[in-house]
Amino acid sequence: MTPSLQTLIEVARGDRPADRVLSGGRIVDVFTRQVIEGDIALVGDTIAGIGRYAGEDRVDLGGRFVAPGFIDAHVHIESALVCPPAFARAVAPCGTTQVVADPHEIANVMGLQGIEYMLDAAAGQPIRIGYALPSCVPASEMETAGARLEARDLLPLLGRENVLALGEVMNFPGVVGADPAVLKKIEQTRAVGKRVDGHAPSLSGRRLQAYLAAGIGTDHECTTVEEAAEKLRFGMHVLVREGTGAKNLEDLLPLIDERTCRRMMWCSDDRHPRDLIDEGHIDGIVRKAIALGLDPLTAIQMATLNPAEFYGLEGSGAIAPGRRADLVVFSDLSRPQMEAVYCRGKIVAEEGRLCPGLTAPGPAAPPQVMSVDSSAIDFKIPAAGERIRVIALIAGQILTGSETARARIVDGRAEADPKRDLLKLAVVERYTGQGNTGLGFVRGFGLRAGAMASSVSHDSHNLIGVGTNDEDMKAAISAVVQMGGGMAVAAGGRVRESLGLPVAGLMSEQPLPEIRRRLDAVTRAAHDLGATPADPFMILSFLALPVIPALKLTDRGLIDVEAFRPVPLFV
Repeated sequence: MTPSLQTLIEVARGDRPADRVLSGGRIVDVFTRQVIEGDIALVGDTIAGIGRYAGEDRVDLGGRFVAPGFIDAHVHIESALVCPPAFARAVAPCGTTQVVADPHEIANVMGLQGIEYMLDAAAGQPIRIGYALPSCVPASEMETAGARLEARDLLPLLGRENVLALGEVMNFPGVVGADPAVLKKIEQTRAVGKRVDGHAPSLSGRRLQAYLAAGIGTDHECTTVEEAAEKLRFGMHVLVREGTGAKNLEDLLPLIDERTCRRMMWCSDDRHPRDLIDEGHIDGIVRKAIALGLDPLTAIQMATLNPAEFYGLEGSGAIAPGRRADLVVFSDLSRPQMEAVYCRGKIVAEEGRLCPGLTAPGPAAPPQVMSVDSSAIDFKIPAAGERIRVIALIAGQILTGSETARARIVDGRAEADPKRDLLKLAVVERYTGQGNTGLGFVRGFGLRAGAMASSVSHDSHNLIGVGTNDEDMKAAISAVVQMGGGMAVAAGGRVRESLGLPVAGLMSEQPLPEIRRRLDAVTRAAHDLGATPADPFMILSFLALPVIPALKLTDRGLIDVEAFRPVPLFV
C-alpha cells in the first residue's frame, strides 16, 4: 500500500517508526555508481529514507548487497510460451521487478482482443508489467496477419496506466517515407507524453536521421559497435539485446563506457523457457556482462535507473527516499544471484523460489485462432529454372543471409536436398481458411530427415514448417493445427514430439517448468533428426519476419527485406 505523504515524511524525519527496516546491508547507489552503507526504511510500498532508522520489523542483511529491482526494457512475454501470470512467477525470483512488454505477437493474431487480454493479465502479479502498444499490426503488407490496428484503434488504450509507450516501430520504410498512417500512431503517442520504441536494423545515414526525426527513442536491433555508436550519436537509446535467437552483448560490450553507459540498457526481447530457467532473465545478462569485464555498478545501473528514467517509470529504478521499494538482495557483487526479492515493499521471492500466494490466476484465455484445412496443403514447387534463392541462417542472429544455389529437380519439381543442407521451407496462412502458402528453401538447419513445424512465426504467426520431404512437413503442420497451435516434429509420416500452445497459438497457461520440459522434448526430437541450431524452434520462428534482413519467407512468398519487396524463388 502506498503511504500518505505525511506518513512518509514523518518516517523519513525519524519521528515515526518504519514498517520495515532493512539493516546491515551495502546499498548499490545507481545515481553515483557507489556502494554505501545504511538502513533502508520502508513504509508500505515506498522507501522513506536511508541511514539509521527504527522500525517495527527489522531484517538484518548481514552485509549483503541491496540494489534496485531489475527492469527488462523490451520483452515479448509470448516468446516465453507462457501467459503473463506464469511469466511473472518465473522471472520474479530472478530479481526482475518490472518489464516493458510489447504484446505485438498476440496483437498480430487477435488484434485488440489480444492486447486487452495481456493488459488484464498483468493485474495482481508479483511484478509490475507495463506495456508498449504494438505499432505494426500487421508487421508489413507482405504477409497475412490475423488483425489490423490503426492509430484510432490504439488511441483509447494510451490512457491506461500500464501502457508506457508505442512499441517498436518496425515499419522503418513507412517512417522514412512519411506514411501518414504510421506517423499518426507516433504523433498521438508523443502527444500524451509517452515514449516511442524503435526497430531499425542496419539503418544508417540520412535514412536513420529521418527515422529519428519522427521522435523514435530506442533501438534494440544493433549488432555492431559501429551501428550502435552512430545511433547513440544521433540521440537514440540503445537496448543491448541478449535473447535466445539474437545475442548482441559480446559484440556491443566494447561500446559501453563512461560516455555511453547512461544511454544504454538491457533487454531480453525474446527468451525461450530453457534460457529463462537455466540462465535467468535480466540478472543473467548482468552476470554475463560483468564476467566479460563490465563494471558491476555500471551493469546494474543499465538494468535499473536507465530504463526507469527513459520510460518514465515514476519511483522505480533506484534506492532513494520516495522511490518504490523494489529491491534485490545478493551476496556477490561480481556475480549477483538473487537471495531475496522485494516488490512494492513485500518480499516476493527467496533463494530462487517464489513466495506462495502472490499471483492472480489471470483472465480467461481468449479463443483459439486456427482456420486451416491441413488436408488441402500442397508443398509442391514446379521447377521454373535451375537456380533458386536460399535463406541462409547466421549463427547467433535472427538476421539471415541471401544466397543462390542449384535446385534439386525431381520429376519437374524443386525438392529439398538434405545432403547439401538445403531444406524446404513453408509458411501457411492460418486466419482466413484459404491456406495461402509461401514456399522456399533454407540452409543452416542441418536436418537429415523429417520436419519441424510451429504456429510461432514472427510477427503474423502463420504456420511455418521446415523439412526434408513434403510428407513429414505435412504431418508436422497437421499436428500443430490439431493442437490449436504449438510445435511439432515428425519423421516417417508420424509425429515424434509435440508441444501444445492453445492460447492464440503462442502461449500456454501451464507453468514455465512444464513448458520447458515439453520444449526440451521437441528440441531433442529435432536434434535427433540432425537440426544444428541450439534452439531450432526459436530460429525457425524468425524466418517469416519480413522486417529483419536479408531474405525471409511469408505466406505470400520470398521477401527481400532490404529492398522491402517480394522476389521470385527462381533466379
